[in-house]
Amino acid sequence: MEVIFILIIVSLLFIALIAVALYWSIRSGQFDDLEGHGHQILMDDDAIDSDGKKESSQ
Repeated sequence: MEVIFILIIVSLLFIALIAVALYWSIRSGQFDDLEGHGHQILMDDDAIDSDGKKESSQ
């Protein structure tokens, strides 16, 4: 019977930890731009020098 009480306390602490992590991630802006990184890989971001030629990224 004592194990049940310990498990209840541990589960409540785990729920509180998850709630704090979710609150932190929302407040720090983790969910502000959900589609930006998905579209970023499709964008062509090769730099062009003054002569109109593509600069090598290497």
